Amino acid sequence: MVISSQPAALPAMFEQDQDLHSPNRNLTPLGTTLDAHGRLQVGGCTLSELARTYGTPLYVLDEATLRGTCRAYREALQAHYPGPSLALYASKANSSLALSALVASEGLGLDAVSAGELLTALQGGMPPGRIVLHGNNKSAEELALAAGAGVTIVADNWRDLELLAELAPGLNAPVQLMLRFTPGIECHTHEYIRTGHLDSKFGFDPDQLETVLRHLQGCSWARLNGLHAHIGSQIFELQPHRDLAGVMADALALARSLGHPVNDLNVGGGLGIRYVASDDPPSIDAWVQTVAEAVVRACQERALALPRLLCEPGRSLVATAGVTLYSVGSCKEIPGIRTYLSVDGGMSDNPRPITYQSRYTAVLADRPNAPAGETVTVAGKHCESGDVLLKDVALPPAVPGDVLVVFATGAYNASMGSNYNRIPRPAAVLVSSGIAELVQRREQPEELLRYDVVPARLAPIT
Repeated sequence: MVISSQPAALPAMFEQDQDLHSPNRNLTPLGTTLDAHGRLQVGGCTLSELARTYGTPLYVLDEATLRGTCRAYREALQAHYPGPSLALYASKANSSLALSALVASEGLGLDAVSAGELLTALQGGMPPGRIVLHGNNKSAEELALAAGAGVTIVADNWRDLELLAELAPGLNAPVQLMLRFTPGIECHTHEYIRTGHLDSKFGFDPDQLETVLRHLQGCSWARLNGLHAHIGSQIFELQPHRDLAGVMADALALARSLGHPVNDLNVGGGLGIRYVASDDPPSIDAWVQTVAEAVVRACQERALALPRLLCEPGRSLVATAGVTLYSVGSCKEIPGIRTYLSVDGGMSDNPRPITYQSRYTAVLADRPNAPAGETVTVAGKHCESGDVLLKDVALPPAVPGDVLVVFATGAYNASMGSNYNRIPRPAAVLVSSGIAELVQRREQPEELLRYDVVPARLAPIT
């Protein structure tokens, strides 16, 4: 699908940070424009026309922004870290064959947290040597799949090590291991997405670290190559990442002193992005510089040879690249209280507002410059009072059929979506240079029945 465009001036809210190291600081995808009729475009494609062609709700991913963030991480690591480095895409943010292929083509690695994400990465063309498998309760089947493919396994607990020891006799090579531990660092983010503090389901406790390292000295089936720690998600602070470097360098010194050939130091991810105008995250370049300088300093202070520096961006890699399109439906005005504007999606395609009270920015696709004449609450179509996508947002008067654009939906929307109320999952398209390509077809209502089984005694009489 090719759509011509003649870019016009964008309203002030769409002004972008033109530093390509800062796409996470934008509200909209890179290169967002207006066509000759003042309609919003992403990747050269007019959004309301995409909605008519592919239906709504519709996920739209901008290839230029995706590649821009991949390159921003890669170039920042090369600029600020004197040793080897690798950025791993945290695919839990948005897992698909197309994204795996795109990220692999940009030279990044990938982290997976399930057999499904791992298979998606492998079939999407990500080399096994650039994949790590996370998870606090990996099954024997998941571990066998990863070990057999040559994927690095992040040991999260004793159960991981017990299962791997049982699997080891059937493997042709030692298991490539990374050890995860909780660093005990707090940061200001939602309590559900804090993972570095001691009260976390992830990783070995720090006081167990030496015991685990000594245990692995006697495991001939294992090759411990790396250490991993992660402090949380949607973080705007830089100081916690500086603190993490010292904790990890201490762990690195301990592991090497016990004879483990640890050369990978994985500091996780967590960099936040801009969802609303008031958000002010650090740029990708500033985040990488902070982490890199802190790791170099910590290693120098301990006389340690520099490890390969790994990080795991997810949200900051894909969120801003994505927008979601909805069709406006009913409107309910409660005089003196609230006006509800309903759309044809909601918590099944974006569970973040009802889960985390997350905020977003939205406009009408064909009238982004129109004055915001009213304050409305955008409600989803699901049978839940809490199914609200945007609360008290200023919009121009909308009528049924208008296309609403919600920005920064590339992360944790599709991947956390559901079939609640038996609503099919949306389609997704990748846009670039005026061309839209389907990367996820729309689920059909009859497909929701494909795994249902009716016992014979309950089968309808025909």
